[in-house]
Amino acid sequence: MTNSKHTCKNCEKTYSDSFAFCPHCGQKRNDQLTLKVLFYNTISNYFSFDARFFKSFFPLMLKPGFLAKKFIEGKRLLYLHPAQMYLFISLVFFFLFSFVEKDQAQQLDATLAKTMKKERVVDSLMTTIKNDSIKQSALLGKILKDSLERGELRKTFKEHKVLSELSNEELDSIISNAQFETRDFNSLSYMTKKIDSLIDSNASEDIILKEMGMTENDGYFTKRAYSQSLKFYQSKKGSGILRSFYGMIPIAMFFLLPIFAFILKMLHLKRGTYAHHLVFSFYYFAYLFTTFSIIIAINLIWDIYNWIDFLIIMSTSIYLLLALKYFYNQGWIKTFIKWCITIFIFLSIVTPVTTVFLIFYAFLFY
Repeated sequence: MTNSKHTCKNCEKTYSDSFAFCPHCGQKRNDQLTLKVLFYNTISNYFSFDARFFKSFFPLMLKPGFLAKKFIEGKRLLYLHPAQMYLFISLVFFFLFSFVEKDQAQQLDATLAKTMKKERVVDSLMTTIKNDSIKQSALLGKILKDSLERGELRKTFKEHKVLSELSNEELDSIISNAQFETRDFNSLSYMTKKIDSLIDSNASEDIILKEMGMTENDGYFTKRAYSQSLKFYQSKKGSGILRSFYGMIPIAMFFLLPIFAFILKMLHLKRGTYAHHLVFSFYYFAYLFTTFSIIIAINLIWDIYNWIDFLIIMSTSIYLLLALKYFYNQGWIKTFIKWCITIFIFLSIVTPVTTVFLIFYAFLFY
């Protein structure tokens, strides 16, 4: 009696019907596609979201450096792969962070709108004063100073059509922050009015940019800066720049994480290959994203005190110290010195340079 043959739908090779899985490619013989199979396989294959994740989660949070050391020692199937853990947790973090990003973008637009409203109020005030034929800045400053000392400036503000709509708090801010030197103000006021006039007359972008000061001899980035400045001035919103900045952070992490590992390699030249330090970095950054995800999740549900958030964030540096001690197995003095150097280089040099670059990129290409 011969065994019947089955043809694999994946590799199209035949094998005995007695096999539950294809001996050539490993696909299950009767692999019926259901929603459960679809989503479980997706999560399991790409993120290994199975028992290994839960076996890795608590050691990651409670045993600094433990997972990295075990992975280096060869226990690579018992715990989740460092790159897979980092990828999955970073995905969760940026999903939660998208809610924070939305709120911050709205707050930024509201702040800009309020600031620009005050600038228009000061513009209106200066125009009113200018129309009274006060030409000399010294005389103007003396009159305003005398009015302020006599308490008449607020009365003048309140009698103005536009200014009368503002609250006392907004008037206090204008009085304390407004600069009444006519030379600088008139120059800025003239420029903004001219740009507004060109925009209202539907002038081409080239004409407006030329009026702003851009020339044909300017380089690409200079022209791009002028163009984006005009875009920002027309929209009166900064949310686009902020979203562009946040959108670049996941990409930046693919450079920051290897740099962090390189710093560790330079401080521990005799402690394994670069890959060893990269494993440590993957697990440490996975811990960071997990901690930040927990903070964001809690604050989305219940707004906890800022000092609690601060203490939790600061604890991540203590976690790094303990992780370095366990992973590299050096004395406390050596570990402490290398911990200080690592934090100083990464937070004082690498992170600020990266932030400046991201802001520059976000402004030029939002």
